[in-house]
Amino acid sequence: MRQACPTRQLFAVPPPLEHISRPDCPIAQEPRQMSQPVKDAAARWVSHGPELFLSRGTVEIIETELQPVMPAGTQPLVEDMLALARCYQQVAGIHELRFRLEKIDHDSCRRFHVDYVPLRLLCTYVGPGVQWRHASDQLVHKTPAGWLTLLKGKLYPGWEAERAVLHRSPPLSVLKAPVTRLLLTLDHVDACGTN
Repeated sequence: MRQACPTRQLFAVPPPLEHISRPDCPIAQEPRQMSQPVKDAAARWVSHGPELFLSRGTVEIIETELQPVMPAGTQPLVEDMLALARCYQQVAGIHELRFRLEKIDHDSCRRFHVDYVPLRLLCTYVGPGVQWRHASDQLVHKTPAGWLTLLKGKLYPGWEAERAVLHRSPPLSVLKAPVTRLLLTLDHVDACGTN
């Protein structure tokens, strides 16, 4: 019997994220602990990387465009982000995507909202992660750094407002010390803006 390709295993979709295809599942999260090399690389990106990196296309195109802008010592972060991009491709059933890596040091998207996209994957590498709540509930959930969050947007087939999950960026102005978040956002290739 042939063994599975190790590369395919690396980019396998975590089981909780597969649940997003169910009609009753507006959000799917994968708890994960980042390795120390990824944490160190993310910190280096915050210190030395561009404020914003935005690319559209295949994972191969994104990887090629990342190479000239990535600071020294950030390869583990880049490898992790590309693995997430491949994971997102599989979950969303798409070939091309929009890849956005942003440093955020201010209050951004403080209002709870639903994105005008089919499906969005968020991963905060540094700082507090996305906050979310059900449309029918005021209880706010806080996502730890490193966790994967997959959200249905208004363009997802069969999306229903009653079952929606609203989310926002965590307000940074209320924190005791200044924080710069490093946020990866993956979308369908035709997504626009920052929302």
